[in-house]
This record gives sequence, structure tokens and C-alpha cells, in this order.
Amino acid sequence: MLAYLFVILAVAVRFLPHPFAFTPVGASLLFFGARVPRRQMWLPLALLAASDVILTTLFYRYPFTWDHFVTWFWYAAMLWLGSTLRQNAGALRIMGSALAGSVAFFLVSNFAVWAAWKDLYPMTFAGLMTCYIAGLPFFRRAVEGDLLFTAAMFSAPVILHSLAGWSQKSNDHIAAA
Repeated sequence: MLAYLFVILAVAVRFLPHPFAFTPVGASLLFFGARVPRRQMWLPLALLAASDVILTTLFYRYPFTWDHFVTWFWYAAMLWLGSTLRQNAGALRIMGSALAGSVAFFLVSNFAVWAAWKDLYPMTFAGLMTCYIAGLPFFRRAVEGDLLFTAAMFSAPVILHSLAGWSQKSNDHIAAA
């Protein structure tokens, strides 16, 4: 249930004012991949792809271009990466996956922008490097958001379980009195 709520939160946050790239998208995909059967992985992919189309064409008024498919591939890759956390989900591995996702998104999305939006950057190595440099402020916020939201989402079940146990013990003491 939490996995679905986190994906809905990630989609909703994209429509609310927020610092660019500071969203729970990557974290929600990792968590969903780690907690939900693979046959249901189409759901967050479809919701995020639909939100991309709506945001791009209706809110930002940009043309829909092929570089969106690169982003959708990254969504799928994050779901797969999350699925590798099912058996071995230690804190270091979870946070390493979040960081790897941030780096991968930075590299592939900026490359796609450079390749798709030929008017923005020269089609040279220097143009590609300029595109990556322009993306660095977004990368910093993406890493911060991915690490923060991943820690929060993966710790939420542990915290909720602890609270439920504490509440149960509290009720047992009241019933015994």
C-alpha cells in the first residue's frame, strides 16, 4: 500500500511548486520496485509517463520530443534497480542505489537534451560538456532529493511497524490494569 501512495505522492509533487529536480520520483520508483510484484511495475511507469506528457505539452508548452523516451527508460531502470533490493536491502545498498539512480539520470537525461534540442547546444563535445555543466545545479538538488526521500520511504515501514508495536504494548498494559 505504501508503494502506491509514494508513487501517487511523486506524481502529485511534480504538479506542485517545488525546487527543480527535488522530487520523490526516483525514491518512489526504487521503493515500488522493492515492494511490489514485477507484473505491477507498469503502473508507476504509466502514471509518470502520462504526467510527463501533461506537464510538457500543457503546463510548460514545450513540444513532445524523443528525449522523453530516455526518461521513461530511466523510470523502468529505477523500478528494476528497486527490484534488486528485495532480497538484500541494507541501508548502504539502498542509498547506493539512490545515488546510482541520480548519477544515471543526470548522465542520460543531459545527453538526451544535448542530442534532441540541437538549438540549445552545439553538436560538439564542448557543447555536450556545456550541457552537463548547465545541469549541475539540478543534479545537486536531484541527489539531495533522491537521498532524502529514499531514506524517508525505506524507513517508513520500519517506523510504522515500531509505532504499531508500541501502541499494541501500550494497549496491553491498559487492558491488564
